[in-house]
Amino acid sequence: MKIVPPKPFTFEGDNGRAVLLLHGFTGSSADVRMLGRFLQRNGYTSHAPMYPGHGVPPEQLLETGPEDWWAAVKEGYHHLANQGFNKIAVSGLSLGGLFTLKIGYTFDVNGIAPMCAPTLSNENDIHLFNGLLEYAKKYKEYEKKDHETIEKEMKDFKELPMTTLSSVQRLIGDVREHLSDIEVPIEIIQAGEDDMVNTDSAHVIYDEVSSSDKDLKWYDDAPHIITLWKEKQKVHDDILAFLERLDWS
Repeated sequence: MKIVPPKPFTFEGDNGRAVLLLHGFTGSSADVRMLGRFLQRNGYTSHAPMYPGHGVPPEQLLETGPEDWWAAVKEGYHHLANQGFNKIAVSGLSLGGLFTLKIGYTFDVNGIAPMCAPTLSNENDIHLFNGLLEYAKKYKEYEKKDHETIEKEMKDFKELPMTTLSSVQRLIGDVREHLSDIEVPIEIIQAGEDDMVNTDSAHVIYDEVSSSDKDLKWYDDAPHIITLWKEKQKVHDDILAFLERLDWS
């Protein structure tokens, strides 16, 4: 079965304000699609790129890495800038949250709202590895492959070089070293039931950024993919409230 990969999206608003939305590792633009539609209904233009190697067979994911994904993030930022938006806010989930932080000290942005962003690196992080395996298996199931074929392909998949995972850990460490360079307004969003990211990461961000305007929103019952949480409207409302108090003049 051929799977049509998810695509980037741009939802045009009417208030002259733009938000770059960034998805997570092994995720897709679908991670932030409902948030994008919500922001559009409230006047904001939102754009979400797709990282190379995502939304395609997992073997292709291992052929890419943070430099490829960062290039897509930068392209997404320039996509909005080229449309005439001179002030852009950014919000991203997980790996997208990490890139949101990186944008915060790399580009001139109006404010950032990282969601469940990792800042504590661990070269032997089993959560990242298990998340990759789960993605690979689900993708093969979605392709309607039989059990025997999936088992064989998963065995082969586990034998592939996992340098992508170690490069993600290096990215986490690099961003952590630059947190003090972040001075823009920041809304830190963290799920209390996060099974992928050490929740202490949120406190690290709050303590180490140099932003005078910073806040930490904690959602006790939320899972890691907080944008698809049953009570995601709370997150939507808080992000909108953050955007509304930024200086867009």
